[in-house]
Amino acid sequence: MKNKDNTRCVFCEIINGNSEERRITYEDELIVAFPDKNPATKGHTLIIPKQHFKDIFEIPEEILGQIGKMFKVLAKRLCDEHNATGVNIMHASGKDAEQSVFHLHFHVVPRYPEDNLKMWFHSRDKI
Repeated sequence: MKNKDNTRCVFCEIINGNSEERRITYEDELIVAFPDKNPATKGHTLIIPKQHFKDIFEIPEEILGQIGKMFKVLAKRLCDEHNATGVNIMHASGKDAEQSVFHLHFHVVPRYPEDNLKMWFHSRDKI
């Protein structure tokens, strides 16, 4: 499946059912959620809009708002299902922000005691 830039988009393929790679765990008229291919922790899930938007700068606020509402619902569900004690919600827009798939997406990462996953940058030297 190609996006509006006429390039292949793996997330568009998942949305359109052209990929056996991942199963959709949530779907409504605007968004879908599915497990991350390389999970950082048990339950690591991606939330994406069904419509292709390259990054946060392209998405209409109404759709972004719906995704934002889904964060809480999905975070609670994942914590309950996997006995997680916390959650990180992460996003990257643009190559220099380390965006790797150029279809807007958000990571919902359940957290567990002593999972040893370091996701904060506070300890880095300041610029």
